[in-house]
Amino acid sequence: MGFFSDLLAGLTKTVKAQPIPVPRGTSFFDAAINRILAHEGGYVNHPKDPGGETNWGISKRSYPNLDIKHLTRDQAIAIYKRDYWDRIQGDVLPHSLAFQVLDFAINSGVGTAIRKLQSAAGVPEDGVLGPLTLSAIKSFSDADLSQLLIAERLEFYTSLSTFPSFGRGWTRRLAKNIRYNVTDT
Repeated sequence: MGFFSDLLAGLTKTVKAQPIPVPRGTSFFDAAINRILAHEGGYVNHPKDPGGETNWGISKRSYPNLDIKHLTRDQAIAIYKRDYWDRIQGDVLPHSLAFQVLDFAINSGVGTAIRKLQSAAGVPEDGVLGPLTLSAIKSFSDADLSQLLIAERLEFYTSLSTFPSFGRGWTRRLAKNIRYNVTDT
């Protein structure tokens, strides 16, 4: 099977995506982060990964002063909340879109995720989630804008020099995110 045949097979498998349950007294971030950590997994040090040593999705390149190998789940969650969720204004965005932007930001950087969200929303790409972008987001359904963002993300990934090494994993991740989008919206 070829790459795109594999991708299509992954998209059409009959797998039920589970909506993100938000137990009373918890935030959407608390509920969504479990999906993120399932995507990211534990410690790896892949020689072709430009981020270098990585644990829970936190890379040595982004956090050179951290002991990546011994990073705990709770430490990773604190980093994701402070450096990703808060920067993408996850508490302001519709839930499905917040999850999609967070996942993209963790995988490709906050600035890239916001610029691609802006592209999907049809506003100038400046990497800042300001009033213009937030207003444009309101003109879309959560489901539609989330799907447009996933399409932007796929196009972005295919432009990367590391796509031959990591593209299969990225597209499988996006297939899961498409399923999540169906259950979240």
